[in-house]
Amino acid sequence: MVNYRYLGNSGFKVSEITYGNWVTHASQVGDDAAIATVHKALDLGITTFDTADAYANTAAEVVLAKALKGQQRENLEIFTKVYWPIGKKGPNDTGLSRKHIMDGIHGSLRRLELDYVDLYQAHRYDDETPLEETMQAFADIVRQGKALYIGVSEWTAEQLREGHALAQQLGFQLVSNQPQYSALWRVIEERVIPTSEELGISQIVWSPLAQGVLTGKYLPGQPVPEGSRATDEKSGANFIKRFLRDEVLEAVQKLKPIADEAGITVPQLALAWVLHNPNIAAALVGASRPEQLEDTVKASDITLEQAAYDAVNEALAAVAVVDPEETYTVSPKSRPA
Repeated sequence: MVNYRYLGNSGFKVSEITYGNWVTHASQVGDDAAIATVHKALDLGITTFDTADAYANTAAEVVLAKALKGQQRENLEIFTKVYWPIGKKGPNDTGLSRKHIMDGIHGSLRRLELDYVDLYQAHRYDDETPLEETMQAFADIVRQGKALYIGVSEWTAEQLREGHALAQQLGFQLVSNQPQYSALWRVIEERVIPTSEELGISQIVWSPLAQGVLTGKYLPGQPVPEGSRATDEKSGANFIKRFLRDEVLEAVQKLKPIADEAGITVPQLALAWVLHNPNIAAALVGASRPEQLEDTVKASDITLEQAAYDAVNEALAAVAVVDPEETYTVSPKSRPA
């Protein structure tokens, strides 16, 4: 079964393997397959589910609601997000203005068929809205009981510090950040993680398997497997391109003997590597088929030896991206239309 970790400096626990439905629900897979996969996640002990209003332009939230229908609400931790353009994509259907945040939480609760979400997250930083306006809206949502906790996604160390200070002034906790993080993408390590540790903020990381590259299934010099994320031109292929260079794929093949020596699979090794960092509260995993989850959830029971952790770092040293300046390139400087 899956273990739990506290989210930030709070008393709130989440399953350290968390199910995310980006690029799967209402996109890569049909509703029946999505529902079956969520039910498998529940059977395996995952109780934390992450979605966003922008996933499949609001449809992913609807599918998640169908999949969780009949479950006891108090036994689930449900996250969603606000920022990207949704709906008809009008002038106020994007960003972190008070209007968009308030419209966003009401729309998400309606689609998810919930009275509240456990964690409501700013999906990116909005340079066009005063941070005070954004944080005041989040404070009001918490006071109204529509979200229990507030988090953000892909914020820089400086943005986290400013947001945390305002949250304290307004009487609520900023408990989490959701950045991309894996053994191939380590840009948060130098600045974001130390700042987060100081402030009592956890990371809920997306793409811990580097879009599937860290499973070892993509081989250097060979075509990508049929039906893999690399063939999904709607969204997945775009994100995975940077990892499909032969030098990266050759380095990833060096993980197999490390995993073999530890008695685990390569995907389990990659997830255990992520969870080795105590500032990581949860690794987000997705699946298009229920059986895919059976292997990955076992990473929750693995305590990676330091020698194995160091061996992964050595194997990927030449290809892992570690430049902290990359954290400043993620949030758009102007609101996307």
